[in-house]
Amino acid sequence: MTEYQTVEPDDQAVLRDGTIKLHGAEAFEGMRKAGRLAAEILDEIADMVQPGVTTAAIDDKVREMTLDAGAVPATLGYRGYQHSCCISINHVVCHGIPSDKTLKDGDILNIDVTPLLDGWHGDSSRMYFSGEPSLKARRLVEVTYECLMIGIEQAKPGNHIGDIGAAIQQYAESHRYGVVREFCGHGLGRLFHDAPEVVHAARAGTGAEIRPGMLFTIEPMINLGKPAVKLLNDGWTAVTRDKSLSAQFEHSIGITEDGCEIFTLSPRERHKPPYA
Repeated sequence: MTEYQTVEPDDQAVLRDGTIKLHGAEAFEGMRKAGRLAAEILDEIADMVQPGVTTAAIDDKVREMTLDAGAVPATLGYRGYQHSCCISINHVVCHGIPSDKTLKDGDILNIDVTPLLDGWHGDSSRMYFSGEPSLKARRLVEVTYECLMIGIEQAKPGNHIGDIGAAIQQYAESHRYGVVREFCGHGLGRLFHDAPEVVHAARAGTGAEIRPGMLFTIEPMINLGKPAVKLLNDGWTAVTRDKSLSAQFEHSIGITEDGCEIFTLSPRERHKPPYA
């Protein structure tokens, strides 16, 4: 049975105890600021993504912008992770590690950032093009963004978490794409990862009831081929088993009385590539 917990405005010690947290106006304001910073970082680094640039240089820029804004990268030191963002290229599904590897013409990549600002986590990711990708890569990215927004449409009081995944799965599979099952969206706020788990392939009407005050991410990972993934020996990098391309978009949202608020919208309307 799903348990819910109302979080008081001055409650700094929020525990990951399996309960779904219901937050008030102060939390929403904190998430707006953290989410906006995440979106501003993703806006700014769009101009860096081009052939010949290393993913380490992008990671350095993310760290610089995060610290300059008075925040810290939530990934830095998280479970031993040593970088300020995740950068996942082509067949990497998620948690790609920045390195001295240079981007090539035609690469598609996801950049995932989570600034921790004044105790609140702003978690968001977008796809980017390095040079000119193939038509099938462009279409995959476009459909993945549409999957995200279709899922967000289901994030409203009275619906269930499963309604989000059902809508995403139906749309992705109508294009003959695979929906990754091994990773999902998650509750957040003062915690980086919390209940509920927001799966992206599900049966409508299942899962926790969506209630006002909930904070969580929706972040579908969509594969050009089959949905299966595997984890590399570094313990972080997940790739498609069939080496097909993969794409992902992520927003952090809060449930309102009549729908949801997206905290991580692009201030410069750079929601998806190509970024002019």
